[in-house]
Amino acid sequence: MQNGIRVAVVDDHATFVRGLESVLPEASGGRASVVATTGDAAHAANVARDAAPDLVLVDLHLPAPGALQAIAAVRAAAPRTRVLAMAADGEPEQAFEALRAGAAGFLPKTGEPADLARPLTAALEGWAVMPAPLLATLVERSRPAGTLPPTIQLDDEDRRLLRLIATGSSTNEIAGLLHVSERTVKRLTAALLRKLRVSSRTEAAALAGSAGLV
Repeated sequence: MQNGIRVAVVDDHATFVRGLESVLPEASGGRASVVATTGDAAHAANVARDAAPDLVLVDLHLPAPGALQAIAAVRAAAPRTRVLAMAADGEPEQAFEALRAGAAGFLPKTGEPADLARPLTAALEGWAVMPAPLLATLVERSRPAGTLPPTIQLDDEDRRLLRLIATGSSTNEIAGLLHVSERTVKRLTAALLRKLRVSSRTEAAALAGSAGLV
């Protein structure tokens, strides 16, 4: 993070990739830039090793060997690198398979490349990155019947923080909205995760989706 967010893109849509290369530095305030690209899923692992990116974006509609293999290969080659899946559509099954393969989240390619700056920053900070409707669908499909989310035990402040987490707000943004320090946000988040009995922000966001808070 000190030297900026290094982003690699595995996508065979040249226009989208060029747009991301062009607008991401400005859209992120100079924090993020594309350092490597490939349109071949078979080269994804090499890109992750050679370019040492912080984030790898993988389009889910890559031709064979396919996006899921690319995600798994990147995770194996660079375990500390976060991988985000992308697609122009938001089919739950596609996103679910990408998460199973090792992706840390899903980004729809329905807006402009500049729209990705905020979720990329949030993802690198460890926040869940998932469109709220898709998140709710995935949670509902994966949650055992009759299981109630524990959010009914949360107070209003907890619920507000959980909504912010689920919608991908960064630590800095939450600090500004709650008028507290980033250190306080991290402390409150840790306490919320313990209360929800989950180990990550992604799991917390999933509970928010199942409870209809996002």
